[in-house]
Amino acid sequence: MSSILRPDEVSRYSRQMILPQIGSEAQTKLKNTSVLIVGCGGLGSPSSQYLVGAGIGKLGLVDGDVVETSNLHRQVIHTEKNVGKPKAESAFEFLRSLNSNVEFEKLQLRISRANAIDIIKRYDIVLDATDNAVTRYLLSDACVICEKPLVSGAALRFEGQLTVYNYDETTPCYRCLFPTPPPLGAITNCSEGGVIGPVPGMIGTLQALEVIKIAIGIRPSFAGRMLLFDGLDGIFRTVKIRGRKKDCASCGENPSITTDLIDYNEFCQTPACDNSGGQSLKILTPEERIFALEYKNIIDDGIKHVLIDVRPENEVNVVKLDQSINIPLKKIQSNEGLQKVKELIENSNADKLIVMCRRGNASQIAVRFLKENLKSDKVEIKDIIGGITAWSQQVDPKVPVY
Repeated sequence: MSSILRPDEVSRYSRQMILPQIGSEAQTKLKNTSVLIVGCGGLGSPSSQYLVGAGIGKLGLVDGDVVETSNLHRQVIHTEKNVGKPKAESAFEFLRSLNSNVEFEKLQLRISRANAIDIIKRYDIVLDATDNAVTRYLLSDACVICEKPLVSGAALRFEGQLTVYNYDETTPCYRCLFPTPPPLGAITNCSEGGVIGPVPGMIGTLQALEVIKIAIGIRPSFAGRMLLFDGLDGIFRTVKIRGRKKDCASCGENPSITTDLIDYNEFCQTPACDNSGGQSLKILTPEERIFALEYKNIIDDGIKHVLIDVRPENEVNVVKLDQSINIPLKKIQSNEGLQKVKELIENSNADKLIVMCRRGNASQIAVRFLKENLKSDKVEIKDIIGGITAWSQQVDPKVPVY
């Protein structure tokens, strides 16, 4: 990369170059810096815009998903005309139109154990714009091995957080803070739990700011600290996080995680998936599950059954099946909810209990709980694979997908 700024570049970046912290020297550093953004969604959209606008030299865009209409309220680099197009390609088109001086590398793939190190080692800084534990562990471990700082953000509902991992020998990696993965179903991503668009917009913008500071040699504000944002109450908090653990499996004195990395799906007991399909849990056996079309046959054949929808009430108010009875998962897992399920079975005289949720994850948790606590051989308990989303896709397209 060039160490000289052209006259048109000086003119373009003049409003930031007149800052005493920037000037021509720092602007040249930006021009000679490469950044890898993993995830071209809610966090990747604002962060990529501001990095490209600031004159970063090279930007890598990694995403294996396609643009969907449900993305557009928060993933603002994508447009209606690009629905169905790979996100990496859509992001590239927008960002190139914003600043054609930037060198781009678009990678229409999912970052994985097989390719992470080969990709990351080509860049100076990595920005994590994903929303699942599998990829967070993977990126953190790979950045430790490649000795790259990792600017990590998260956004869910009205809340966001931001920190910088692996900045120097004192700052922790992700695994230092979370040596073991969360239990199945404990982590919700934005496709499952929802998110208000300005929150990832704000966090992604701050991620870009941290990247810029790292690139020009200013210590990032959130290395060794974590920013917590509550958008509902309008509160920012900064908390100090622990330092690097000596016994960390990734960045400790005797790390067990090497360039071969590990099987992250097995480690987290769930696959990585950032698209609108959400994370697909595998709690039940195939015999404990039915397809949406199979459930339609149960209805058409007039077979007695009870259908329980375990989604939260606010989601049921968006769309539901007429025959369903709403008992949210949290309530089912209480004595009150369990008793209600027992009463429904007894009053209906049905020998089949079908459980449904949005995409077939919460329903699996509910089925496992009910089987362990009802302990009844008189009723067959199964869930619908893919939930009400699968019902819309396979049975009734008039049912909206959200």
